[in-house]
Amino acid sequence: MMQNHLRTLFAALSVLILSACAGTQPPATTIAAEARAPVTILISIDGLRPDYLDRGVSPNINALAASGVKALMRPSFPSLTFPNHHSVVTGLRPDRHGIVDNTMVDPRRPEVRFTLGDARQSLDPFWWDEAEPIWVTAEKAGVRTGTMFWPGSEVAIHGTRPQDWLRYDKAVSGTQRINTVLDWMRRPPAIRPRFVTLYFDTVDTVGHELGPDAPETTTALAEVDRLIGDLVAGLNAIGQPANVVLVSDHGMGATADDRVIRIDRMIAPDVGTVVTEGPLSGVNALPGKDSDVAAALLAPHDHMQCWRKGTLPARFAYGKNPRVPEFLCLAARGWAIQARDRESILKGMHGYDPAEPDMAAVFIAAGPDIASGAALPVFDNVDVYPLLTRLVGIAPVPAIDGRAETLAPVLRPAN
Repeated sequence: MMQNHLRTLFAALSVLILSACAGTQPPATTIAAEARAPVTILISIDGLRPDYLDRGVSPNINALAASGVKALMRPSFPSLTFPNHHSVVTGLRPDRHGIVDNTMVDPRRPEVRFTLGDARQSLDPFWWDEAEPIWVTAEKAGVRTGTMFWPGSEVAIHGTRPQDWLRYDKAVSGTQRINTVLDWMRRPPAIRPRFVTLYFDTVDTVGHELGPDAPETTTALAEVDRLIGDLVAGLNAIGQPANVVLVSDHGMGATADDRVIRIDRMIAPDVGTVVTEGPLSGVNALPGKDSDVAAALLAPHDHMQCWRKGTLPARFAYGKNPRVPEFLCLAARGWAIQARDRESILKGMHGYDPAEPDMAAVFIAAGPDIASGAALPVFDNVDVYPLLTRLVGIAPVPAIDGRAETLAPVLRPAN
């Protein structure tokens, strides 16, 4: 019996030695595939209004929703891009994380202004260090992260960046963005990110330029949906399981050239400074001119309501941060507040009351750790952060605004 076993073993070893000498490899079926742990991929489709997914051009996104969970999500106030992207990854409302608008001034730096187009300011950690985004927390915990664009991810927040990050460039195509993420996933485990962000801007861009109901906006969504399909197919091809959390930062409302409020005609340059304009406008009074600004703005207006920042409705959870302007005016749905002459205004805008249906955001989650079919009520976007930390396997920072119990039903029970 022992002799037969030895002969069998010797024969097997001989085949392996001969195969090696011949330069051949054992059959592929004998090579164990890598057991890959799930990666968490956070995707933002900027300006994706939930009802866009009913237009019949998003089969890949809808398939993700069908396999997992889909819900309406309420943006934080103000319903703007930078504040809400930062709320999703910090679990804090804008008043607490410090990115209170796409355009800001800070009393500590009165001579400069934070704007999206000024890289010197928008990439300065001064503006971002009031909160810690999830990739910083993950890196501190030894979890490798990669950001294929996300507001703030280019900045050394608290001295830390993702180990893989790219400087935002709108010219980088959607295909390049997808391929970058897939290339990261092909790396050896030691240098493969376990948390990734992915950002698409085209739906928002076209929605602004041509309006939410324009056929071109639907076409832009169809293209992003195709890219989502490419991502899913690419992950499947390399055997990489992924928990995908797909969100939007806000929706989009239709506007028109004949629905404009000129705030610059109410506030003279020697009385106050208009900090922001759009659906939400902020004004700071010049020294000694507070009563003049109050008289101009706090009176009743058609299609616009104004407040001192300390008297904003409590549901906005906004107005305590020193970067919030002293006076705030919010336009009625479909109207825009402007501070200069323009030939025409954008055909779509966001920044309105987050309770407006057109401002609603999308939440979809699917993957091996996501329970399929969980029913969720409308929830606040700060609740996404504690879900992400659970998926990534790190502890959240303390004292966040997001509630872990809101999205607890999304998680598949542990075996």
